[in-house]
Amino acid sequence: MEQVLDTPLTRLAGVRHPVVQTGMGWVAGPRLVSAVANAGGLGVLASATMTLDQLTGAIHEVKERTGAPFGVNLRADAGDAGDRIDLLIKEGVRVASFALAPKRELIAKLKDAGVVVVPSVGARRHAEKVAAWGADAVLVQGGEGGGHTGAVATTLLLPQVVDAVDIPVIAAGGFFDGRGLAAALAYGAAGVAMGTRFLLTADSSVPEDVKDVYLGTTETVVTRQVDGMPHRVLRSDLVDTLERSGRVSGLVRALRNGARFKKISGMSWRAMVADGKAMKHGKDLSWSQVLMAANTPMLLKAAMVDGRPDLGVMASGQVVALIDELPTCEELIDDIVAQAAERLKAGQAHLV
Repeated sequence: MEQVLDTPLTRLAGVRHPVVQTGMGWVAGPRLVSAVANAGGLGVLASATMTLDQLTGAIHEVKERTGAPFGVNLRADAGDAGDRIDLLIKEGVRVASFALAPKRELIAKLKDAGVVVVPSVGARRHAEKVAAWGADAVLVQGGEGGGHTGAVATTLLLPQVVDAVDIPVIAAGGFFDGRGLAAALAYGAAGVAMGTRFLLTADSSVPEDVKDVYLGTTETVVTRQVDGMPHRVLRSDLVDTLERSGRVSGLVRALRNGARFKKISGMSWRAMVADGKAMKHGKDLSWSQVLMAANTPMLLKAAMVDGRPDLGVMASGQVVALIDELPTCEELIDDIVAQAAERLKAGQAHLV
């Protein structure tokens, strides 16, 4: 008999289980997202590395693979963000998630169309802001998480946000099993979101050789040499080289990767500059950091798509050190929910 945990997240998103797969660039494609959705979790497509046409095709493929609700992660500062939002509304996508807080007007437009809006934040004040703007829920990532991350641990950040807002809070950063889900629920969260744990599943499209690198690695490092912002990745020879590289060589590499991304994405230089301006304003970055941001999609693609970890970087949460198997998404989610339910029931034994 399937174990069920009913939370504000499951009711809001229309899913069976309070487990979210995060929108990882080059990783969270139709295959992984539909597998998570069919297993009862909330799968989220990563659209930042897709053109609008590619995103349209990806949404159609997910809908062909599953009839369950799913989400799409968007860049609120992208030049074509409005077109992407129109696409989500047209296609009836259940959830729109954002790495950068969308403007109040975008939130209202999505909500009016019945789309659930879930921004990701790394600080209490950001959660308070998006809640005041009308966000339906908020995803809070602590410093243990992979990719762009902050310095505050989930165990400190999560209770701050839960106490600060009256919308469902999804906890991310350091989660990989049912004990973590039970702990998050005990803190007052409505569910958990995981990236690295879903990357390391049988349903992930990441090359098997790259998965083996993850399974054989226990050390992560937070570096600013990928794109100028704190980025948690697996420690590797390439990352060590990036850490030793100077400012000029870093910018030369960024320009080269920017040209490569332009070719893949089909974006014009004008569009890339416009996106850069939006990114600079939205995240208060210097132009050097904006140029370095061109490194991110190409260095991730080298490992996650091309299967060349020696030429790319591998975003990873600290939980990678605790993962040693590649279950299917169904096996993973079923085990997590069952273990969480067991831990929650066991905790009742302490009540007198």
